[in-house]
Amino acid sequence: MPAAEPVAPRRPTAAEGGGVVGRLSTLDRFLAVWILLAMALGLGLGRLVPGLGDALAVVETGGISLPIAVGLLVMMYPVLAKVRYDRFDAVTGDRRLIVSSLVVNWLVGPAVMFALAWIFLADLPEYRTGLIIVGLARCIAMVVIWNDLACGDREAAAVLVALNSAFQVVAFGLLGWFYLDLLPARLGLGDGEHLDVSLWKIALNVVVFLGVPLLAGYLTRRVGERKLGREAYESGFLPRIGPWALYGLLFTIVTLFALQGRTITSHPLDVARIALPLLVYFAVMWFGSFALGRAVGLPYDRTATLAFTAAGNNFELAIAVAIATFGVTSGQALAGVVGPLIEVPVLVALVHVSLARRRKFDATGR
Repeated sequence: MPAAEPVAPRRPTAAEGGGVVGRLSTLDRFLAVWILLAMALGLGLGRLVPGLGDALAVVETGGISLPIAVGLLVMMYPVLAKVRYDRFDAVTGDRRLIVSSLVVNWLVGPAVMFALAWIFLADLPEYRTGLIIVGLARCIAMVVIWNDLACGDREAAAVLVALNSAFQVVAFGLLGWFYLDLLPARLGLGDGEHLDVSLWKIALNVVVFLGVPLLAGYLTRRVGERKLGREAYESGFLPRIGPWALYGLLFTIVTLFALQGRTITSHPLDVARIALPLLVYFAVMWFGSFALGRAVGLPYDRTATLAFTAAGNNFELAIAVAIATFGVTSGQALAGVVGPLIEVPVLVALVHVSLARRRKFDATGR
């Protein structure tokens, strides 16, 4: 259900509900426009206002940008307050979904990005390394927005995001060693690069960007239903906080691009080189995961959730690791910055693709 609409007990199927896009609020219907304007505003502010990027960069703790953290928390809270946590058993019991998600996120995704980085950027080692780092950082934040706009399964998204978070803490450093050191050496592609990753930094990233809004959403749901009842909570309270998810998204985008506006606009040709493999990556991961969901018999809402959780990346973690390891002016950091520049408009477009494909499922949602 789009963030700005009243929340119904269940979402109508394509056969029952007619055109999904036609029922969107003005805010949701023109989301792509608002996002493009937010990106342009952020880039303009970062480029034209002297010292703005440096001032924003100073406001951080533990390697986490506080303005971006605030935006992401505001963005995620309303969506996670909509989740029906009493339905988690139905999600965790869906082995097709859980296994498919683990495979595409932690086996396929990093391997695809590794291959694309070497195919497109074989002559640019710094950008290549930056892209590989982006591929290792699985999405735990913005995906809840894309999934919600595409009418995906909210409960499934919350479970998969939590699962990715747990794997991220454990597997990020190990996969960094495998794809940046061991595999290049074994394939004769060079000596590799040592990735200095702090488990504490990754764990803090997960706690801030998932733990806090998840706990807030869970407590809001429990207290709200106890005091108001489920029907009043979903039809009265949730519509009032729903639009704040998109306000938080737009604030995050403006802040992110204001932080990196000068870097991006100063290297247009390099940005274009980095963008090409990213475009291929998002297309391969989303369409491949969507096809996998249909092949294993998942309904539309869980197929969409699988696709968006597979295609998104944790840009904040990727940028933080690249800066901490290689420096703020490094090519690795620039590759991380270009990630959301491409990811945001592409995944917005894929929301519309997903809604169009939804109509092809029958009245049962399959």
